[in-house]
Amino acid sequence: MSKPNSPAETNAAYDPRNPLIVQSDRSLLLEVHNPLYEEARGAISPFAELEKSPEHIHTYRLTPLSLWNAAAAGLSAETMCAALNQFAKYPVPQNVLADITDLAGRWGRVRLRKYDGELVLETEDEALLTEIARHKSVKPFLGKSLSARAFQVPLQFRGALKQALIAVGWPVEDLAGYVEGEALELKLRLDCFDLRDYQDDAAKVFYLAGSERGGSGVIVLPCGAGKTIVGMAALALLGQSTLILTTSRTSVQQWRRELLDKTTLQSEQIVEYQSDEKRIGPVTLATYQMLTWRPDKTEDFPHLRLFEEHNWGLIIYDEVHTLPAPVFRITAEVQARRRLGLTATLIREDGREGDVFSLIGPKRYDAPWRDLESRGWIAMALCTEVRCKLSRPLRMEYATSPPRMKFRLASENPSKVELTKRIIARHQDAPVLVIGQYLEQLESLAKELKAPLVTGKTPQRERERLYAEFRNGNLRTLVLSKVGNFALDLPDAEVLLQVSGAFGSRQEEAQRLGRVLRPKPDGRPAHFYTLISRETDEEDFAHHRQLFLTEQGYSYRILDEEEV
Repeated sequence: MSKPNSPAETNAAYDPRNPLIVQSDRSLLLEVHNPLYEEARGAISPFAELEKSPEHIHTYRLTPLSLWNAAAAGLSAETMCAALNQFAKYPVPQNVLADITDLAGRWGRVRLRKYDGELVLETEDEALLTEIARHKSVKPFLGKSLSARAFQVPLQFRGALKQALIAVGWPVEDLAGYVEGEALELKLRLDCFDLRDYQDDAAKVFYLAGSERGGSGVIVLPCGAGKTIVGMAALALLGQSTLILTTSRTSVQQWRRELLDKTTLQSEQIVEYQSDEKRIGPVTLATYQMLTWRPDKTEDFPHLRLFEEHNWGLIIYDEVHTLPAPVFRITAEVQARRRLGLTATLIREDGREGDVFSLIGPKRYDAPWRDLESRGWIAMALCTEVRCKLSRPLRMEYATSPPRMKFRLASENPSKVELTKRIIARHQDAPVLVIGQYLEQLESLAKELKAPLVTGKTPQRERERLYAEFRNGNLRTLVLSKVGNFALDLPDAEVLLQVSGAFGSRQEEAQRLGRVLRPKPDGRPAHFYTLISRETDEEDFAHHRQLFLTEQGYSYRILDEEEV
């Protein structure tokens, strides 16, 4: 009697009711209008990357990194194969099932451990270790051979080796543990706020008390879902001195407010490392901009030494998808420190997702945006793309311009000024944020709207004053440059108008929607408008920008300017 097939071996028969077509090149075609679309999307999105999202068929792709992140988060190859078999319209190609089993199975095959203070790369597969050791990109980071299944690794190469191995297709599970940082006594003030179940779960998955697999990795949560609170919960579980790196001084102030409000830390225990006062304390806050400052391009980055100037127990990388390249370099050298990345999206427009995986850690926790929306933890969001025409003179100028200037002409279309005013009039009582890429356009809009403008040149004190005015309701409309992409504590914002953006940046689109996702009174929806010049390159870039949010289950209603 033969044994039953495993999910990976099962090949479902043709089922016309199913929404998924799996192709032998590892691409997945998902029918949007099928009744099973939502269920299928939820099943495949943890291990497949969305590539294209036109109206009727969405294209996903299985990549090594998407499968490794899923495997590191605890999703088995059998579960992934079963999801494809369950929703596939046609039998799943056997090579795809085999590839999933092979690639996902690579996670954990090669490990880093520490024995008697010595770092060791090990595997049960002698042939695999021989193959790996012969790679010219890996060999420089290996020490002496300890056996047919193990190599000694110099401690300073812990990060560089992980980067090299992921580049040759063998992700390392780092089980070498971490140094203990300086002790720090603190607790969450749970009498002042409620720690949501998913926040508690995320912090505990990162910490994993008593497990060698805890202590590093990335937590992925939607904007507005409380990633800062997850960071504080991890800090409280660990109880060690912590370095928190973030995107801006505004974000530094937000972290400080939250730490004082929701933990037992005292003001003097939380210090800022900044240009005019380079202090280090039990909890130290610094910006990526500060760390990557240098006198000129010929010199090194003097402030990167902050990583080694204190006995940190934990380093928190806020908005880890924006981590600058120089910080990657030093992060490779601090692999003995516990590292926590916080982000709404693992997408990096520079393609360095593999470096986040190897140097910060794999994805440990991911909460789908629409799941949290259905539970009321983030606002329901209505996304609308409004298309407007270029005037006849501008159309001719656009037709004769080089590509980069074409995008700018389309982005700064003067028609967007009147369109912005009409949309704001539709939401008369709602707090509105207007955000864009080009300063001249934003200055013109601010003047027309009689609203203040915040840019990178706005002094920090003035920014904080305007943000406070917006929070207390005295200011109903605020115009923002790219400084509005990250870490703004403006929970009452209900409407965001995006008048221009950074070409096809998916991460920017996600961050901007996040500005209006805090839950609204009476369950009111948030509104996210994107203004696009019709029949221009801006349409193509907008489509690419929307990919990540489409993967999360959002859809964009398309309106013509006359319909507003």
